[in-house]
Amino acid sequence: MKRSAFAGPYVVWMILSTVAPLLFVVYFALTDRSGAFTLENLAKFVDPIYLGVLWRSLYLAFYCTVICLLIGYPAAYFLASKDFARNQALYVLILLPMWMNFLLRTYAMMSVIEDTGMLNNFLKWLGLQPMEIIGTEGAVLLGMVYNFVPFMVLPIHTALKKMNVRLIEAAEDLGAPPAQVFYRVVLPLSLPGIVTGITMVFMPAVTTFAISRLLGSGNFFLFGDIIERQFLESNDWNFGSALSMVMAVLILISMSLLNRVDPKKEGSGAY
Repeated sequence: MKRSAFAGPYVVWMILSTVAPLLFVVYFALTDRSGAFTLENLAKFVDPIYLGVLWRSLYLAFYCTVICLLIGYPAAYFLASKDFARNQALYVLILLPMWMNFLLRTYAMMSVIEDTGMLNNFLKWLGLQPMEIIGTEGAVLLGMVYNFVPFMVLPIHTALKKMNVRLIEAAEDLGAPPAQVFYRVVLPLSLPGIVTGITMVFMPAVTTFAISRLLGSGNFFLFGDIIERQFLESNDWNFGSALSMVMAVLILISMSLLNRVDPKKEGSGAY
């Protein structure tokens, strides 16, 4: 039996779970309720309301990715350093939230930042004025960072652990200061992990809807909320599919731009 035969079940699974659903999305996006071909669904997308929601989703996902990178890279760097080689406690603390359900993590964050939550009760105990966080873009951004920061830490940590330590030692032996060693050696070698982390954070952040619904208290919508409403409330599968196709195209464009940074796909093995 040829080796390619063992890939048969995987190919069938990919066709049923990936290719077929995408074809259905394209079909519904380019047809009306009667099944006739139309571009009206895509034309509705240029409405300022939907473009505004898309812009809000993009910049919140961008801020989330930047914050996750600023938090995740130092955490991954310390985890990969010799000082933490035998200390797994910090690594477990980073992985621990991923062991819980996504909605449970979001509800936990909601119980912390809501008006009568732990944070405001602590501020009242200190004699300070409580803050109104829940129902704002800041609350949604906080929930995104909390949920997605492990997806930034893990690939960067893997890339740093796979790094050839002799290159760092060679740079130090040649008299390079620590800052130059980091910017000239460590940072370029960890770039594949950074690219993978950005991809793993930005894509779910730009399409999320549960976080905005729970932490945003329905005060504003993200693009994922609009898509969900078309399928579950408006029962307009055609327009919902058109919005989904637009989002898929935007994600493919962002991935192609990131692939230019990592053309050899070295980051794909980071996780």
